[in-house]
Amino acid sequence: MSNEFLDRHIGPSANDIASMLNSINCKTVDEVVSKTVPDSILFGNRMLVDEGLTERDSLELATKLASENILATNFIGQGYYGTLMPSVIQRNILENPGWYTAYTPYQAEISQGRLEMLLNFQQMIIDLTGMDISNASLLDEPTAAAEAMMMAKRANRKNKSNRFLIDQNTNPQTITILQTRAKPLGIELVVENIQNNDFSDCFAALLQSPGTNGEVRDLTNDLAKAKEAGVLTIVACDLLALTLIKTPAEMGADIAVGNSQRFGVPMGFGGPHAAFLATRDEFKRMVPGRLIGVSQDVAGNPAMRMSLQTREQHIRRDKATSNICTAQVLLAVLAAAYGVYHGAKGLKKIATKVHIKASSLATSLKSAGFELATEQFFDTVTIATDQAKALFEKAQAQSINLRLLADNQLTIAVDETTTEAELLALLAIFSVDGLSDSEPLLSTDMLRKSTYLTHPVFSQYHSETEMMRYLKRLENKDIALNHSMIALGSCTMKLNAATQMYPISLPGFSKLHPYVPEDQTLGYQQLFKDLEHALCEVTGYDAVSLQPNAGSQGEFAGLLAIHSYHESRGDFDRNICLIPSSAHGTNPASAVMAGMKVVIVKCDEAGNIDVEDLKAKVEKHAEKLSAIMVTYPSTHGVFEVEIKQICEIIHAAGGQVYLDGANLNAMVGITRMGEFGADVSHINLHKTFAIPHGGGGPGMGPIGVKAHLAEFLPGDPLEKNSNAVSAAMYGSASILPISWSYIK
Repeated sequence: MSNEFLDRHIGPSANDIASMLNSINCKTVDEVVSKTVPDSILFGNRMLVDEGLTERDSLELATKLASENILATNFIGQGYYGTLMPSVIQRNILENPGWYTAYTPYQAEISQGRLEMLLNFQQMIIDLTGMDISNASLLDEPTAAAEAMMMAKRANRKNKSNRFLIDQNTNPQTITILQTRAKPLGIELVVENIQNNDFSDCFAALLQSPGTNGEVRDLTNDLAKAKEAGVLTIVACDLLALTLIKTPAEMGADIAVGNSQRFGVPMGFGGPHAAFLATRDEFKRMVPGRLIGVSQDVAGNPAMRMSLQTREQHIRRDKATSNICTAQVLLAVLAAAYGVYHGAKGLKKIATKVHIKASSLATSLKSAGFELATEQFFDTVTIATDQAKALFEKAQAQSINLRLLADNQLTIAVDETTTEAELLALLAIFSVDGLSDSEPLLSTDMLRKSTYLTHPVFSQYHSETEMMRYLKRLENKDIALNHSMIALGSCTMKLNAATQMYPISLPGFSKLHPYVPEDQTLGYQQLFKDLEHALCEVTGYDAVSLQPNAGSQGEFAGLLAIHSYHESRGDFDRNICLIPSSAHGTNPASAVMAGMKVVIVKCDEAGNIDVEDLKAKVEKHAEKLSAIMVTYPSTHGVFEVEIKQICEIIHAAGGQVYLDGANLNAMVGITRMGEFGADVSHINLHKTFAIPHGGGGPGMGPIGVKAHLAEFLPGDPLEKNSNAVSAAMYGSASILPISWSYIK
C-alpha cells in the first residue's frame, strides 16, 4: 500500500529523478550517494523509527496527546499570560503559508511585506518603552536580558568593573539565564535588593518592573543613582503594563527588554515568543539582532531593509554583537498585528480591564483579612500568609494553578482571559465569598502621561475587513513557498505540510503555561520522549536536549557542555576553539560567547579543511584545545573525505568535536555523525524537520550528545546555575509537534 503522504510530500516524480540522474551521469540515487559520501561513514542499518502513519492517524494521535495535557485555570504569571489572538490574525498570519513559509529577509526586494510589519513591531516597542530604537526581535525575555548585559559591557568600556547587579525582584528564569551567560565570560553576578543601593563597583544593573512579585515601583531615583555612579541600567518591562504606567525611558533607563507574548501569542508551554531590546540612539551600533530601517529603491520610492548588518554574525563573525541568527520573526509579526488591530485605545482598554480584575481581587482578599505584600501592582497580587503552602495545594487540587513565591507568599496573576467565574472560584479557595468592586489601585504618580502608537498604521485597521485587506497587501509583497521555491539561504527549505502544522493550533499544546506541574503535561512528555528517541536514531547520539530555541542557542549549549566536561576532568585551561574559515558566522560568535578563543583553520579552494594546517594548529594549541566546530557536509555542500581523520586528530589531543547540524538534511538515513566521531551537534528543526522558517523564525536547535556529555545538557531554568539557555525547559515547545508529526 503506497503512503499517500509521501507521494504528496516528496516533489520529484520518477521521471524527474531519472532526468536529474541522467544530467549527472548516474543511474541510481544509491550511485549518487556512493560517489558523494565517503564509504567509511555510510550508515548501513535501518533507523529504528516507527512505520509512517497516514495523515489521518497522525492527526488523531496528535489530538490525543494534546488532550492529555490538562488546561487548568492559571494564575501563575511570571512572564507568561493568557491572551486572545484575534481570529483575523490567526487565520491570515499564523495559519497562512504566505507568512509562515517565507525565508529570512536578507533579500529585501522579496520581503517588503514582512519588513513593514517588523517596522511596525519596532515602532510599537519604541512607543511603549519610550526608547529611541528597538530591534526585531530576540528569542525570549531572559535571553534579551543576557544580550542587554553583554551590550552594556561593550557600551560601558570606561567602567572597568566586572560585576553585574540584578535586583532580587526579578523573574528567576531571567536570573538563571544571566548566570549561564555570565559564567564563561568571567562576569560576576550580584543579586540583591537594589532599593537604596549605591551602585558601587558594577558596570550595569538590571531591574524589573513590574517585579516578579507584581510590584510596580517608580525606579527614577534608583536609575539616577546608577547614572551618577557611571552604571548603565536595564529595565525588564511588561508591554501591556506600559500602556498604563511610566516607561523605562521616562524613569531614566538606558536599555529596556521584555517579551511580546501577551500581545496575542499563546503561551505554548514556553514558546515561541518574540522578545525585544530597545535602547537610546547612541547605542544603536551595539544592539544585537535585526534592525529594520527605511531606505529608498533605485526609483526613489520608500523601501525597507535590514540596517546596520555589520553588527551581525554573518558579517562580523567572532566580533559580532551577538550570535543570534534565526530569531522570532513570525511571532514579532503576530504581536505587531495585535498592536495594529487594537491600537492605543484598544490596548489601554485591555490593560485597564486586567488591572481592575487584579484590583478587585486584591480588595476582596484584603477585606477578608489577608495581608497584601505589595500595594502597587498591575496584574499580579502577592499575599503574605502562613497558609501559603496549604492554599497553594488546595488550589492545585481544584485545578487552579497559583505561584508559591516563598514559604509565606503566594502570587496571583490575572490576564486578558481571566473571567469573573474563575476569580470567584479562586476566592472560594481562600474562603472569601464574592468579588468586590474596585477602582484602579495604581497611584497617579505611577501613571503614564505620554502618548503612544500615534503613527497612522495603529489607527487605520480596527475592523476585521480592513485588517484582512492590510495583511493581504503585505503578504502579496513577499515571496514564500505558496508562490515559488525560494532559492536563497543556507537553510534547507522543504514543504511545511498542513498536517504537520495543524497541531500547533490545538489548545492542549498552545495554551499551556510553561511552569505548570508536570502531571498536567503528560501529552507533551510523551511527545518529547518520541522526538528525543527519533533524533537520537537519526544522529547516532545518546541523549538530546530540546531546550535551545534556535540553532545559535544550540551551538552555545553544546559548547557549554564541552566546557563543563573539560572542567569536570580538571582541564580548566582548555579554551581554544578551532573553526574552519568556511564556517557559518554563528560558529565563531557562539564560541566567543562560550568564553573560548577562536583559532581559524585554513580551507582549500573547494572549501575542504586543510588537514595539514589543522594538524599544525592542534599541535600548537594541544594543551589548551577545547573543541573544533565543523559543519558537515561543509558550507560548500561537500562531504569531506577526511572527516573521520579530523575527528581522530582532535580527540587525540584531548579536544571534542562539535559538528554543526545545519546541513543534517543531507545526512538523514545515510550517515550518523555520532558514529563517525562527533561528540555534540545542534539539530535545526526548522531546516531538517519541517518547522517553517517563519520569515526569520521561529527556529528550534535541540542538541544531541554522546553519553559522556549527557550530564552537562541544559537544566531547569527555574533552578540556579543549571546551564539553562532558554526561559522554559523545552524551549519553544509548541512548535515541536510539527517535527514530531513530520517524523511520524
